[in-house]
Amino acid sequence: MKTATVRDLRTSFPSLQALLFEGQEIAITKRKRVVARLLPAGPSVSKPDFRARFGGAAPAPGRHEKSAVQMLCRDRGE
Repeated sequence: MKTATVRDLRTSFPSLQALLFEGQEIAITKRKRVVARLLPAGPSVSKPDFRARFGGAAPAPGRHEKSAVQMLCRDRGE
């Protein structure tokens, strides 16, 4: 793990950023005490496919067979 001071972070961020792109961890120190750790970003998470999850296209707005109150009562068992 590489170390850098808060001052290094402010004055020479591009060189620290290059280390992050290489996958290295950087410990940020202030007065010789570690105050933070910079980690390379992990792979981005894709959004879930909600249409596939719910079995196709969502119903058009305003075209429900029951009102919202009736559906809530049914879900609550009332």
